[in-house]
Amino acid sequence: MTFQVELVSPEAISYSGEAEMVIARTLEGGDIAFQPGHVPFIGVLAVWSVDVVRPDGNRDTIAVHQGFVQVAGTRVSILSDVSEPSADIDVDRARAAKGNAEAALTTDRNNAEFGRCAGPG
Repeated sequence: MTFQVELVSPEAISYSGEAEMVIARTLEGGDIAFQPGHVPFIGVLAVWSVDVVRPDGNRDTIAVHQGFVQVAGTRVSILSDVSEPSADIDVDRARAAKGNAEAALTTDRNNAEFGRCAGPG
């Protein structure tokens, strides 16, 4: 038995097709697996990945950055701010982005500490 799965972001439809199971990480309940016949469900996605198990047993993994998952009847709908199939991820670009984000956090932290030390202007 299968159901219809669609994973959509503002940029593209990352996945659309039949599946036997979908595994997603939610903020409220951790990892949750959906199979055909699952009770209706709406949850908030964590920054993680969604695994789609196709009818042939192969698995597609899609990275997601927040959003929502809804299960209703024979359909699983996933809406995400950003989504990218794992096969499309440029590892070097991802590492560079991580380094830039960590540097920005360090700068912001240092600026906040300087502001506390300087006191009111």
